[in-house]
Amino acid sequence: MEAAEVIERFKRTGALLEGHFVLSSGLHSSVYLQCALVLQHPAEAEAFGRALAQHFQGQRIETVAAPAIGGLVIGYEVARSLGARFIWTERDADGRMTLRRGFTVRPGESVLVVEDVITTGGSTRETIEALTGAGARIVGAASIIDRSAGRADVGLARVALATLEVPSVAPASCEACARGEEAVKPGSRKAV
Repeated sequence: MEAAEVIERFKRTGALLEGHFVLSSGLHSSVYLQCALVLQHPAEAEAFGRALAQHFQGQRIETVAAPAIGGLVIGYEVARSLGARFIWTERDADGRMTLRRGFTVRPGESVLVVEDVITTGGSTRETIEALTGAGARIVGAASIIDRSAGRADVGLARVALATLEVPSVAPASCEACARGEEAVKPGSRKAV
């Protein structure tokens, strides 16, 4: 799947939003990718999952893991396409990403971490840390969209179906804030 097709699918489903947004990282941006709007369509989710899985065929991935909540649908679809088990991490009461709900990994278990959109890589890094702390061997990371233009560092190799350069700035440097425009937070996670 080519990057242009990925972006077209986001546009067609209304998942590519323009305005003044607060990202889950706390940064502000004029573009927001609301993956839930494209992934609500099973055919789109399956196509993205299959396309990501193709990058990891033959790597004997036993488990796909995703940070909740954004990575759940796409992580499941990648796991399904790879014939792997699917688990997820979520935040505990202290805000730390952890395995819950009885999920465990074996020492050395090969795990692929999948996310919907990577901006800073924070959720992916935290998921990797939780899994390696539990004994897993992380073989890679993947996302539908990389909005860092390749700059987000998650500590290992990763792939994305589309890479965008979408400026995101601290609130103090945000031109829309300086103009008095209200910022909208459409995402699922409380801004940090």
